[in-house]
Amino acid sequence: MIDTYIPTRRHVLALLAAGLLLPSRSVRAATPAIHVHKDPDCGCCGDWVNHLRSAGFTVTVDETSELSAIRTRLRVPPALTSCHTGEVSGYVIEGHVPAEAIRLLLDTRPDALGLAVPGMPAGSPGMEGGTPAAYDVMLFAADGQRPFMRFVGTKSIG
Repeated sequence: MIDTYIPTRRHVLALLAAGLLLPSRSVRAATPAIHVHKDPDCGCCGDWVNHLRSAGFTVTVDETSELSAIRTRLRVPPALTSCHTGEVSGYVIEGHVPAEAIRLLLDTRPDALGLAVPGMPAGSPGMEGGTPAAYDVMLFAADGQRPFMRFVGTKSIG
């Protein structure tokens, strides 16, 4: 017979006090809000917003047809553009970037402008359906870009 450990109320309170066990509400409160600029007629953009919300992000949406001006202001390289642009904690998020990549960006705080998934890869968040394609999430800065993470669909692969 296997003994199952059941924590006492005292143990749970001690873990909470030590910050090792956090209620889900506290985790959400600590997650920065993402402000998304999107075309009002784009369905996949709404699906990406839902992906972020289900990952625990608070998301506000600005529906606009002025995406080009927003990308210029935020210095998104033309080769990296997609169908929507987000802003979070001083970073730009361009296209169908998975929540996992955004969390890593915010945890590591690299010297960069932001992350981008150019185009609209099949299986990326908001582009589900069909056979998921492998794609790179690009980290971009004023002086260039490089791969940050690689995904197939919404699953990181290294």
